[in-house]
Amino acid sequence: MELREPPPEQSQPEGCLVVAVRLPVRIVVLVLVVPVRMVWDVLVAAGRLLRDTVLRPFGRALLWLGRAVFVWPCVGLWRYVVVPAGRALAWLAAVLVGVPAVWLYRWVLTPVGRALARLARGAGAVLAWVYARVLSPVGHGLAWLLTGVGAVLAALGAGTYTAVAWLARHLLVVPARWLYTWVLAPAGRAVAWCVRGLGWLLGLLVTGAGLALYRTARVLLVLPALALWRWVLAPVGRFLTVVAREVGDALGHAWRIAGRISRAVGRALGTLFRWIFVEPARWVYRSVLTPVGHVVRDAVLRPVADGVRAVGRAGREALATARATVRQARAEARRMLFGGPGRPLPADRREPPGAAARSLGNSTTALTKD
Repeated sequence: MELREPPPEQSQPEGCLVVAVRLPVRIVVLVLVVPVRMVWDVLVAAGRLLRDTVLRPFGRALLWLGRAVFVWPCVGLWRYVVVPAGRALAWLAAVLVGVPAVWLYRWVLTPVGRALARLARGAGAVLAWVYARVLSPVGHGLAWLLTGVGAVLAALGAGTYTAVAWLARHLLVVPARWLYTWVLAPAGRAVAWCVRGLGWLLGLLVTGAGLALYRTARVLLVLPALALWRWVLAPVGRFLTVVAREVGDALGHAWRIAGRISRAVGRALGTLFRWIFVEPARWVYRSVLTPVGHVVRDAVLRPVADGVRAVGRAGREALATARATVRQARAEARRMLFGGPGRPLPADRREPPGAAARSLGNSTTALTKD
């Protein structure tokens, strides 16, 4: 499947107003922006030089000073004071608190808890026996007695309840129903009909007044505002939009052109500085100072260095000879005062012979000696 390139966007035709505004605006903006861009480039170069030569070394020095004043003492304090103190406190806490607490739990609290649990189980068994053998029969008996008393009272009050209910129905319920059906309901319907009619009348009045106010506001406010927007504000807004867009485009073009001009001026100044100062200094160094330095090195410095090395070598040899002479004189004086060293006795470096083995003809006992 071949990929088709999208068709190029067709540029909309520009009006004469855009063309008439664009050229003067770009010329004026270019004249105004070039000095600003050159000053901006100079400030950027100065800022980079200041950052590389002053701020960055100063920041590194401050960083090292901060480490030396704050970080390293804190690290040393943590490593050599706080950590050993914490370990010592942990060991003391384990020895003084942990071990006694474990001993107390194991040999005091655990036996006491087990004893209390056994006591609670025994008390629970006693209470269960009391409930099953004493309280439950007593409760069942009281329930049977109260059930009988309630049945007797219900039989006595049934007739009285029926009479009271008949009197309440004929004295209260029937008159209240007649009053609601023939008096209150018709009166409520009449009041509701009147309220609906009054609401319809009020709605009609409000609708008429609202329609009149709408017509008046439309004629007095909306139509003039619409005409003002359509014939005054919209054309002025379009003109201002065109001017603002052209000014923005002109600023962008002028900023880029000013950058190129500033770069060309900077390169020209750099070339001029190189021709005036750098190239003459390089020629003087290469053509004058370097040959003079080589001559001075070959004619003066190298012979002087060879002479200094020869003098140092002769001095070292003289010192070695004097040191050997002094050592020999000291040895002669020691020999005259204390005598020469004695000859060492020759040491027998042979292995000692082993004991002879016993035999019948060579015995060491007293009975077999001849």
